[in-house]
Amino acid sequence: MAASPHSTATGGVLPAPLVLLEAGVVRVVEWIAGALVLAEVLVLFAGVLSRYVWNEPLVWSDELASMLFLWLSMFGAVLAFHRGQHMRMGALADASPARTRSRLEIVALVACLVLVVVLLPHAIEYAVDEMAVVTPALEVPVAWRASGLPIGLALILFFGLMRVARLGTLRDFAVAVVLAAALVGVALAARPLILSLGNWNLVLFFVVFVAMGVLSGIPIAFVFGLAALSYVALGTGRPLTVIAGRLDEGMSHLLLLAVPLFVLLGMLMELTGMARAMVNFLATLLGHVRGGLSYVLVAAMYLVSGISGSKTADMAAVAPALFPEMKKRGAKPGDLVALLAATGAQTETIPPSLVLITIGSVTSVSIASLFIGGLLPALVCGLALCTLVWRRYRHEDLSGVRRATRGEILRAFVLALPALALPFIIRTAVVEGVATATEVSTLGIAYSVLVGLLIYREFNWGRMLRMLVDTAALSGAILFIIAAATAVAWCLTQSGFSRDLAAAMGSLPGGAPVFLLVSIITFVVLGSVLEGIPAVVLFAPLVFPIAKNLGIHEVHYAMVIILAMGVGLFVPPFGVGYYAACAIGQVNPTEGIKPLWGYMVALLLGLALVAAVPWISIGFLS
Repeated sequence: MAASPHSTATGGVLPAPLVLLEAGVVRVVEWIAGALVLAEVLVLFAGVLSRYVWNEPLVWSDELASMLFLWLSMFGAVLAFHRGQHMRMGALADASPARTRSRLEIVALVACLVLVVVLLPHAIEYAVDEMAVVTPALEVPVAWRASGLPIGLALILFFGLMRVARLGTLRDFAVAVVLAAALVGVALAARPLILSLGNWNLVLFFVVFVAMGVLSGIPIAFVFGLAALSYVALGTGRPLTVIAGRLDEGMSHLLLLAVPLFVLLGMLMELTGMARAMVNFLATLLGHVRGGLSYVLVAAMYLVSGISGSKTADMAAVAPALFPEMKKRGAKPGDLVALLAATGAQTETIPPSLVLITIGSVTSVSIASLFIGGLLPALVCGLALCTLVWRRYRHEDLSGVRRATRGEILRAFVLALPALALPFIIRTAVVEGVATATEVSTLGIAYSVLVGLLIYREFNWGRMLRMLVDTAALSGAILFIIAAATAVAWCLTQSGFSRDLAAAMGSLPGGAPVFLLVSIITFVVLGSVLEGIPAVVLFAPLVFPIAKNLGIHEVHYAMVIILAMGVGLFVPPFGVGYYAACAIGQVNPTEGIKPLWGYMVALLLGLALVAAVPWISIGFLS
């Protein structure tokens, strides 16, 4: 796990009253965050029971869950900030001498505080503006939800100031503050020049600024937030409250509720013994094969992908069940998180992927055809990953591993059957339309609790509060990145960048092959800064007619751009998905960079094969 930029730059001791104050605030935040996770589970589970058991839907359950979700996201982000769990790319800082590293981390802390200080008054203004809006079911002001944003930012500011108070010397901090103030002053003075650049200022804010911030060790979410805030303040005439609104939007979508619920589900699988039973079975089945559990990870992501509608949630459902045993067998944490990220990109086309559904809805392509066409391209990319796994692990020492007998495999299978059934139950329920992904995740939690109590008889109630708090912190780190990325996506949309991109692609020479190549490059870049669904909504209606005019089958083209977006989503330094994978695997992002490139090359080769051979995507269409 990468430490936050302020965690290692502290050396002083807080006065006793401040220590007590900070400890008290931490305890309150932890209790509230844990209670919010539990409340979300109970509210959604009550909605499921009312709808499917008593046939009397609770019209207010989704609304209440959405209101609580922003508070859960922000309190989780606060805990992640306090614990140093926000994802960052510390390559430059980690490679620097100790003194330079300390200064970079203080600069990064100041950058986080600048974002919070500038955004906080506008978040308060945004929450006040929402007072006039009333929710349709509960009939309460939306400000009750929106107020979670300024309160969360205020708590981040509080913990940031506590870090400042701990600094062994304030000289470096003062220098960093002066430097930040000078940069802000220069930027404000240069605003006319920035405005004159037109859309070229996007390069300044979202390429140069983001790259410098990420590489210098500022947490990814705060870099994205600062970039979006700077663009709105210096490159447009819009009020900064729009950034607060986009953060709210990014952390209020009910679909994303699956993230903390699947994080909790993964922890429950470990707590109840389900994960151990599953891993033991997989180990008896493939443990004697070199790289066997890596193959299992690829296959497991293929099986469970799409059950939550969120790639982050899919990874959260798989990784906790497999990583502990894989680490025991000698796998390096960096390689594990790299493979996890690669499988996240590989499985974007597997139904019931919401990206497939969205493409069908905005382009009028048959969703059934997209579902049929998505399985084989993901399998091709999975085989490419497995080929690299074989190469990397072909010399793995298995001298201490005994091959299991058939009887041992059968016994392990029977014991693991309740655990193995869970992904199939979830997928079947979603595919058949029995319940939404978020609802199904609550059923999975209830199922795990019952299986742990009645079958495996392993359930430590004393760990529940800590588990709920850890779920909130991990989810907050992930969701705050997504929220900030939503703000960046809005900036790109409002700039007219999407229209300009479509026009440029439509005028390319070279016919279908060149158009496919440029589409791959374009959507890899878009995937690195946009979630799949926003990118699809923005660009699919514009580029699909071009592809059709060039004779490219619409299902084939859909598979190509979805896989390309998946690669972009998991490629650092900008790909949000990679940092989410690192957060789930609790691995420093720097450790996974080197092995990740090999997996990404394998995925690109698989993508090239899918693009070159249309039959892979359309061969099974009637």
